[in-house]
Amino acid sequence: MEQYEPERLTPPQAAALRRSLRNGRAALTRRSLLRAGAGGALAVGGLGTLSACGIPPAGLARGSVSSQDHSATEKVVNFSNWTEYIDVDDSGKHHPTLDTFRRRTGIKVNYTEDINDNNEFFGKIKPQLAAGQDTGRDIIVLTDWLAGRLIRLGWVQKLDPSLLPHAYANLSPQFRNPDWDPGRAYSYPWQGISTVIAFNRKALDGVEVKTVSDLLDNPALKGRVGMLSEMRDTIGMIMLDMGKDPARFGDDDFDAVLARLQKAVDKGQIRRFTGNDYTSDLAKGDLAACLAWAGDVVQLKSDSPDVDYVVPPSGYMTSTDNMLVPNRARHRANAERLMDFYYEPQQAAELAAYINYVTPVDGVKPYLARIDKDAADNPLIVPDKAMQAKSHAFRSLSSKEETAYEEKFSKLTGA
Repeated sequence: MEQYEPERLTPPQAAALRRSLRNGRAALTRRSLLRAGAGGALAVGGLGTLSACGIPPAGLARGSVSSQDHSATEKVVNFSNWTEYIDVDDSGKHHPTLDTFRRRTGIKVNYTEDINDNNEFFGKIKPQLAAGQDTGRDIIVLTDWLAGRLIRLGWVQKLDPSLLPHAYANLSPQFRNPDWDPGRAYSYPWQGISTVIAFNRKALDGVEVKTVSDLLDNPALKGRVGMLSEMRDTIGMIMLDMGKDPARFGDDDFDAVLARLQKAVDKGQIRRFTGNDYTSDLAKGDLAACLAWAGDVVQLKSDSPDVDYVVPPSGYMTSTDNMLVPNRARHRANAERLMDFYYEPQQAAELAAYINYVTPVDGVKPYLARIDKDAADNPLIVPDKAMQAKSHAFRSLSSKEETAYEEKFSKLTGA
């Protein structure tokens, strides 16, 4: 068996080098590949298209289509994930946590970075799942709204709790009960994604930014504000600012938020709607403040003393990328063992130290502190109870709502 001997750096040295290497590859990070909104998903094979093809869009028995599990005789698991979304050693050739899993279990992980976009990936696997065929993947990682869709379609398998003791025990309360998978019967989070307000202190030049209202209404920031092109994040943050609950809202609430956003657009307050490409504008000061994803903010703060963030008093939006086992997967038990492995605090710490997203694993902080104390003390990576209490999730949308809301938002943003 191949032996891997890591370079002998102290934990702080290793963490600093990882950050340096990662920042050098910033154009390829998970968040750089914009989480596409559900409106695009409808175009590449959404629920309406499924119905038109005679494929029932809902009503299947959830997790009803599986296959014989070959885990006992085939010591392998096929894992599809997003680009730059796992720990990598300093040579760039090994994933240390996957190496540890292989040494411990004898199970080889065929790890593939073949998810670049939720919509695109859904279009790739939809024909096989709809036909009840094996996709060739045992674990896939999808953003919450698409994970919920696959669960509703009955295209993923119900998980075996007996093979997920660490996941069951260590999953953060913040992520335990999403409305699209109550009790986490079909999914476990890979990482959490938080939306906050980021700002360039030098560009603000004394202007105070604490709330979304400051972004939308303060004339001192006119033309220097960024909003996200991800509908759920931008609309959700404005809802919170207006005292509305993103987990419980109707058409009138959505339209009221949209009208407020339109007003800011019309008066030139907003410079542009962005994906991850706000990072360079914020670092340069072309954007004074913007809505931003926490994983980016952690990296930006490490590079620029002028960049910082604030969590509004009204709260912030949280979403998740989630591990699921597709129907007909050949190695379900092996997949569940790998899922559970990442809920051991030591492994979760190794992952969090490298990618700097929100860890969904309780009890990780002391393990992460041994690797990177700054990361362990960062509430954008390890939220404390106060931070968790401020998080809010966008509720699941019906297919009709997805179409209507995304069309309205895209018209406003010019997408």
